[in-house]
Amino acid sequence: MIHTHIAEILCVKPKTKKTKKTKTMEEDVKNKKTKKTMKIEGEIVVMKKNLLDFKDTMASLLDRIHELLGRRVSLHLISSLQPDLGIRSFFYSTRLHTYPNEKRGRLGKAAHLEKWVTKIKTSVTAEETAFGVTFDWDESMGPPAAFVIKNHHRSQFYLKSLTLRNFPGGEGGAIHFVCNSWIYPSHRYRCDRVFFSNQAYLPSETPELVKELREQELKNLRGEEKGGELKEWDRVYDYAYYNDLGAPDKGPDSARPVLGGSLEFPYPRRGKTGRKPTKSDPKSESRLALLNLNIYVPRDERFSHVKFSDFLAYALKSVTQVLVPEIASLCDKTINEFDSFEDVFHLYDGSIKLANGHTISKLRDIIPWEMFRELVRNDGERFMKFPLPDVLKQSRSAWRTDEEFAREMLAGLNPVVISRLKDFPPKSNLDSAKYGNQNSSIREEHIEPHMNGTSVQEALEQNKLFILDHHDALMPYLTRINSTNTKTYATRTLLLLQEDGTLKPLAIELSLPHAQGESHGSVSKIFTPSEKGVEGTIWQLAKAYAAVNDSGYHQLISHWYVFELQTHAVIEPFIIASNRQLSVVHPIYKLLHPHFRDTMNINALARHVLINSDGVLERTVFPSRYAMEMSSSIYKSWVFTDQALPKDLLKRGVAVEDPSSDNGVKLLIEDYPFAVDGLEIWSAIKTWVTEYCSFYYKNDRTVQTDTEIQSWWTELRTEGHGDIQHESWWPSMQTRDDLIETCTIIIWIASALHAAVNFGQYPYAGFLPNRPTVSRRFMPEPGTKEYTELEESEEVAFLKTITPQLQTLLGISIIEILSMHSTDEIYLGQRDSPNWTADDEPLEAFKRFGKSLEVIENNIIRRNNDKRLKNRTGPVNIPYTLLYPNTTDYTREGGLTGKGIPNSVSI
Repeated sequence: MIHTHIAEILCVKPKTKKTKKTKTMEEDVKNKKTKKTMKIEGEIVVMKKNLLDFKDTMASLLDRIHELLGRRVSLHLISSLQPDLGIRSFFYSTRLHTYPNEKRGRLGKAAHLEKWVTKIKTSVTAEETAFGVTFDWDESMGPPAAFVIKNHHRSQFYLKSLTLRNFPGGEGGAIHFVCNSWIYPSHRYRCDRVFFSNQAYLPSETPELVKELREQELKNLRGEEKGGELKEWDRVYDYAYYNDLGAPDKGPDSARPVLGGSLEFPYPRRGKTGRKPTKSDPKSESRLALLNLNIYVPRDERFSHVKFSDFLAYALKSVTQVLVPEIASLCDKTINEFDSFEDVFHLYDGSIKLANGHTISKLRDIIPWEMFRELVRNDGERFMKFPLPDVLKQSRSAWRTDEEFAREMLAGLNPVVISRLKDFPPKSNLDSAKYGNQNSSIREEHIEPHMNGTSVQEALEQNKLFILDHHDALMPYLTRINSTNTKTYATRTLLLLQEDGTLKPLAIELSLPHAQGESHGSVSKIFTPSEKGVEGTIWQLAKAYAAVNDSGYHQLISHWYVFELQTHAVIEPFIIASNRQLSVVHPIYKLLHPHFRDTMNINALARHVLINSDGVLERTVFPSRYAMEMSSSIYKSWVFTDQALPKDLLKRGVAVEDPSSDNGVKLLIEDYPFAVDGLEIWSAIKTWVTEYCSFYYKNDRTVQTDTEIQSWWTELRTEGHGDIQHESWWPSMQTRDDLIETCTIIIWIASALHAAVNFGQYPYAGFLPNRPTVSRRFMPEPGTKEYTELEESEEVAFLKTITPQLQTLLGISIIEILSMHSTDEIYLGQRDSPNWTADDEPLEAFKRFGKSLEVIENNIIRRNNDKRLKNRTGPVNIPYTLLYPNTTDYTREGGLTGKGIPNSVSI
């Protein structure tokens, strides 16, 4: 029998001349007869591509035929002790050759998956199937370090793991290979697929016979020889600019600037797709049709079938929720307008309430499609209606109170902007030569009547004054923004910290560029609290304008910028660099990989339908077509090291240094739910990362000599964040502390920070009057028709100012989807496999991490039940659970839970 040689399998081109057999080779062949061969029993777990893919039924049938014809799935184990001495033969082109490769381990005999025909079912559910596999193995070859798999079937399958049972010398009698990868038919690859055991190695500690395999796999992932448009089976991680947001071939109104690669529009890099440029603009990449969701990301970065079905189910449900009220509004006297708050409340009232209990659970169990199982939920949701947002569950008016307006700056969906006021009046950092005087017009006489007897100077000295300041971020864009249908202001909101720990709004400043031009400064109006009459209505409108600013800032900066810079945009370059420069056996890859799950896929979908020209974001958030330009402008001031929570709190002035505390800071607002819970989460993450990194890196020298870490960090800065690569704040990555802090920040951003600004969207903004995203007209002036309307009906004036009906429906549909936890969610402190590493000490440290998160869960429950901490629940009575880890939850129910920290930016 002719055996396949490792050089053919692992893509090493053969030399053109024959290699003579040496004496060593001849002796090896002779001694081979005396070597002891043993049977190794293994189990391999796979999942077929059946769910929501009806074309795969035929492919599954052809796979069975291929099995019967001998075209099977084969596996070869690779020795960690014996080099490949070229004693096996293989066919290369049409000639028989033998080639040695002493840098790689010897290849074992082929083994095949057993009983494929009878075990694999043609199913529409995501089912795992375990196969037996038996290897013939020379005992002298030692434990295998890797294996090669070849798929000779017609279609791909998902390879979850391979476990070798009762292997002599294996930990606990077993060797684990955690794969979690799609395996396409072998003709789709230039090189066959290689998987390593779960043993972690620094590059310098890698067994000699594994080093070349390790390097070759990284070369494959970099795809340096791959050109043209990338296909779903390509495993290429590379960088590209954000040049796929516009559609210039449709006309200039649909064109958008390229973000990244310029001083004017700096931006992090995204994953490369290789699509052709547009005809109108060679710098812009062509786009797929709107309904074509097959955007290239490496196949293993795409949603699981379960998650994708959840995503489609949420989208289908949302479409029905938009269409029903829109059709009804066609018969209304005011099309595309809500006439009263009751009209808005009706979005959540009535409809069909699905059963909650045993009956509906049984029904869901017999529905095979995951998508339809999600449509028929058993959490009490109403069908064809939006779920009632948490902000309305206890009271339909509490959201309008000043206390709740202020509390949401500490415990709402955007608690990462509020800062301490250090100078009064507030000052601007905009260039006065370009924008004139942009300092605040708020004075003592505006706010002191509302300060409970405290003077401005006393409040400053006692650290009692705080500000929600969106002025500088928005002012440079207001002229262009207000040239659209949007009519809005740049806002500043001043607040007083009261004795009971709550914040009290003191004044809201609404500013516009001077009518004679931006260089003449701003024109501002100051509004102060009032409860009754026209003044009370005007105060409610002033709060709405401030909320519009905050909603836009949240979507572009705290969510997308934290979703892409602090979570989405900024994390993607880390994912690309990690896969290009860190081997899967590298300890830091194993540490960070769970926190990259699904991020590239959700970012690609966001570019496709959310942040693209005329996409959902432009249609529902006030900056409109200038939205992404704004996020690019703010990226200029982004600092990676400031994303560490303690540094962020210090920078915003809401905390002061305190060496005696665990995190080195003391909060100035003691009842600040995001910060209190967040610091506990930060501390737990940093402790876990410190223990993990200290196991592999005994000193700074180990970091400095780690070639993969140094290449990773260099590429991350110079390529992934290339537009800001020369900033002095980048860590040098020369010490173990640099590595620990960097990994802690990455995990914090991808998990807890994203959870804090994402999963509160529907609970608070699902009722859009509480968090409007658009304002359509300016504050009514006395003597105008709008002012008369305001005097006659507060509700009509308010609703005609904020987001109209269709945009409201579209907006809350999207945030409902974005606020959902998937049914395959993996939370902080959980891993998808208990065998993710073979090292006992890191496994024990990870268990301690999980235990510390369970303690935090109990702390959060205790604080939420403490009536003295008024900001934990507020007038709307919503307990703060956005940073509740949910580590103890393995139910996999998903939905609008309002709690849980997923490992990654996965929605």
